[in-house]
Amino acid sequence: MKIFKTLASKLAVFRKWFCKTSIVIKGLLVVVVAAVAILIYLTLRSSSNKKVSYQTTKVEKGMIISSVSASGSVLSVNIMSANTKATGIVKTVYVKDGDIIQKGDKILDLDLDFQGQQKYAAAWASYQSAKNNLESAKTSSYTLQSDMFTKWKTFFDLSTNSTYQNSDGSPNYTNRALAEFHVSEDNWLASEAKYKQQQAVTNQVQTSLTSSYLEYTQTMPTITAPTDGTITSLMYAPGMMIGSLDTGSTTSNVKVATIKTEGNPIVSVNLSEIDVSRVNSDQRATVTLDSIPDKTFTGKVIGVDRIGSVTSGVTQYPSIIQLDSSSGQILPNMTVTAKILIDRKDNVLLVPSSAVQIQDQQSYVQTLVDGKARSVLVETGLTSDTQTEIVSGLKEGDTIITGSLSSNSQTSQTTSSPFSSGFGGGRGGGGNVIRRIGD
Repeated sequence: MKIFKTLASKLAVFRKWFCKTSIVIKGLLVVVVAAVAILIYLTLRSSSNKKVSYQTTKVEKGMIISSVSASGSVLSVNIMSANTKATGIVKTVYVKDGDIIQKGDKILDLDLDFQGQQKYAAAWASYQSAKNNLESAKTSSYTLQSDMFTKWKTFFDLSTNSTYQNSDGSPNYTNRALAEFHVSEDNWLASEAKYKQQQAVTNQVQTSLTSSYLEYTQTMPTITAPTDGTITSLMYAPGMMIGSLDTGSTTSNVKVATIKTEGNPIVSVNLSEIDVSRVNSDQRATVTLDSIPDKTFTGKVIGVDRIGSVTSGVTQYPSIIQLDSSSGQILPNMTVTAKILIDRKDNVLLVPSSAVQIQDQQSYVQTLVDGKARSVLVETGLTSDTQTEIVSGLKEGDTIITGSLSSNSQTSQTTSSPFSSGFGGGRGGGGNVIRRIGD
């Protein structure tokens, strides 16, 4: 009762104040109250007129290609370097870029500087020494071979006489237990072992000779082609210096030019932990290069490194792809992106991947039936970058929801999908259609 008395007294005070106020203030109060009422009415009306619209598409049949994407770089384009350890001034250049040459053809001549002459003389002396060592090794080998044959003949004659061989040609094992027989046999076997050991030494010396010869050719004033092919990347002209007078760089190996040989480029791409188990040799691939955006090359997987390597906590598995064709625009270390074909199916049901939602390890799709959204459990198959194969749960022509819109009579705004996530206006099938519930 006390509260009502207080409220009544306050209303009485308000009436007295209102009666005493001017007509202008009374008018303003009426306008404010009317404005508030109109605002509340418009808000309620807007809320009541708001409808939910859906983006939809039809389930269609088509072809789907499942692939794995990976990036990497060009490893090789079948080139070999023409190098030299000689130092000096270029005197004569015999070729130019684009020339076809054969192994041993001259590329350029040098006037050796003092250090270049020293290296050339030292390499020649080393090569001559290796040749002498090989001749000595061969001489020792011949001597040991002769000694082996001599001792074999002595042992053979001893083992085939009447003392150590029976009249029917069978061994006389009783007499062959005598020391004389074993000494002769051991002499032969020891000489045979020495000869075989010397053969190994001779092979080693031969390898050293080859190495010293190659070192000698690297210091020669005339630089020749190491293989048949086409000259590329020739960067020297007469008067230019190769090498340096600094003693710290006297053993440097300088690239004079590169020679492109026959063969197709090889690229290496890095696979993720998820994708490596899906990639095998002989799978087809398409390769694009950042530097050649208007061309796509095809190729084949040659091998996959399933050991992999860890860099900054990320495990990567290199895969080698050989291209089916070459191009003069492809150079080593260029960045590439490859798509490796895993599987392909024709005439299968397809929906946009954005329309598929996974909950509790099961796949669902929202369909639109008689203007109402309904969740349908589906079984999925292959997945591409944009589409997913539907094995069961849908049929061709079904309308599925790919996104939803909230709209009123004046505005249209994209809102969340019927699912908690997974939509965003994905496209696929027969294209998007806007349907409004109740229209």
